Amino acid sequence: MAGFRSLARQVRDPRSDLALRRYSLRKCLERFAPYGHRATWDHLCSRAGFGPEDRSPDPARLVAALDELEEARSVWLAYEDAFAERRRKEKHDGLRRPGSVDDWHRLTWGGFGVAWCDDPRVHPDEPLAEVLRRLIAALEREPGSVCPACSGERLTWKYDLAHEPSSGPVCTSCGIVVPRPVLTPEALAEARRGRMLVSV
Repeated sequence: MAGFRSLARQVRDPRSDLALRRYSLRKCLERFAPYGHRATWDHLCSRAGFGPEDRSPDPARLVAALDELEEARSVWLAYEDAFAERRRKEKHDGLRRPGSVDDWHRLTWGGFGVAWCDDPRVHPDEPLAEVLRRLIAALEREPGSVCPACSGERLTWKYDLAHEPSSGPVCTSCGIVVPRPVLTPEALAEARRGRMLVSV
């Protein structure tokens, strides 16, 4: 099975058939898809300017979509490296019990669904790398009451999500399932009650 970098080379190869290049970009999302496969594909198509069902998109647009995906992947891999190093140091220092960020991180190792969007048509508009930088910054500071991706103040609790965890706070502005560790207990309780969160 081809890895991400091998698939990326196929997307960039001007000698390859256009259908194979498009297919290879879709296959990249099996290795790294921050919003989930369908939502990340919809996001990349929208940002690069071709339709999700377009079978023969402009090759330059395919490469632009890949560039955005690769930048986001490098941001996430750097975070995972730092995370792994921190956990090694904590274990060396005798801290064996992981925290809530660690529990969340285990569900997203590799970058699949780190900012899960249950509705594939509703996702942040900003570049993937920028959204991931905001998410990582939120994971590294004290919990707050707003969406880390867009600073949206309205979160609502949704059940039967198509990803683990199967329920959680969803930003009504950008559509991501907000990681629980970035929210205060009060913000989580408000989202569960179905009320709109407004920061003061």
